[in-house]
Amino acid sequence: MQDLYRYNAWANAALFETLRTLDPQRHAAERRTALRLINHLHIVSRIFAAHLAGVPHGYSADNTEEPPELEALQAALAASDQWYCDYLRTVSPAALSEAIPFQFTDGDSGRMTRAEMLAHVVLHAGYHRGEVGRLLWQIGITPPWDTFAVYLHQSEPARRSGAVAG
Repeated sequence: MQDLYRYNAWANAALFETLRTLDPQRHAAERRTALRLINHLHIVSRIFAAHLAGVPHGYSADNTEEPPELEALQAALAASDQWYCDYLRTVSPAALSEAIPFQFTDGDSGRMTRAEMLAHVVLHAGYHRGEVGRLLWQIGITPPWDTFAVYLHQSEPARRSGAVAG
């Protein structure tokens, strides 16, 4: 799970680097949509971090009408990514199986284990990064190649040596 969250942080950072190439005037609508999608995944990550920490999250919805500016959103998401990496370094295996009751922002009740919450957050982020990637393709910008395998081989180049053909 720690590798998945390091990957998640890496993929988020790569996406922001690509978004910086968007012309804010020429692609204003696409940029706003991309920022709203990323803002949504960020807010959901903060909501579940609060559930994991046992504190109120303070959100009444899973997005805002207007997203933050790119730089502010990038900094906020990077801080959230770091929170999860730190959390995973200290949480015990026993705690991961603990089921936690909570309420969704729409008022519905939920109950998930800590491990399920962590899986949800990282998978949810990947889903929405994929949406942004598709949006980028549609306007002629190549999105980052941000798969888990690419991350592992870039972060640990020794994995490339001695690979066995299959």
